[in-house]
Amino acid sequence: MGYDIERFVGYVNEGLLCSICRDVLEDPLQAPCEHAFCTACIHGWLVHHSNCPEDRQMIDVSLLRPLYRYMKNDLNRLQLHCKNREYGCEMVCSLESIDRHERECEYSQIPCSNAGCTVQIERRNLDGHLAVCEYRSRECPNGCGYTILSAEDTQHNCVAELRTELELLRSEMICRVEEAKHEMESRLDSQRRHMVQKESILQNEIEELKSQMSRMMSDVRSLMAAERQHRQELEQAELEKREL
Repeated sequence: MGYDIERFVGYVNEGLLCSICRDVLEDPLQAPCEHAFCTACIHGWLVHHSNCPEDRQMIDVSLLRPLYRYMKNDLNRLQLHCKNREYGCEMVCSLESIDRHERECEYSQIPCSNAGCTVQIERRNLDGHLAVCEYRSRECPNGCGYTILSAEDTQHNCVAELRTELELLRSEMICRVEEAKHEMESRLDSQRRHMVQKESILQNEIEELKSQMSRMMSDVRSLMAAERQHRQELEQAELEKREL
């Protein structure tokens, strides 16, 4: 949608009007046929059509281009009233600078910055509103440290609030202790399982070493028996040799 033509001071050239909404061009784009449109207007048009709304020539989004520089300059030089004119703003400035002015305009309707407050108020009156807003917050004057809303002044009870906070802290502490306890138990259980597994592995290794030792002892005994047998045979042979 374009800028309402009623806001402008003086004559506005027909070529600076959107061919769709017929208001003054806002964020303009130009088709190859040189007809100009507001970006939002032509994009909306091309969702359901594939031609120029003026001369019906075929176009698509990829063919749209920025406005010619001389037309853009003419557009930017147009003078118009601030949109807050109905609230009392009498500013008239160029289209090129209107957005900057309206962002800072003292007559702009802005929301109260206090959470929960739905009031829309002129920027110039915001400070006065904030001073009396029932949603404004401040620190408890009794020194409990709580931030309270003005509307809650009569309902605020320091002792009750502190007791509630203490209970919350106590509950939080209990939860943390339980979490730490569960985590420690989990770690101990994991270490216990690891130790049992390690013990089982060591036991198996010991049994394997015992088995190897047993086989070695058996082999040694066999060798010693063979050695004795061999020695006896040698002695017997020596004895027989002497007898001869």
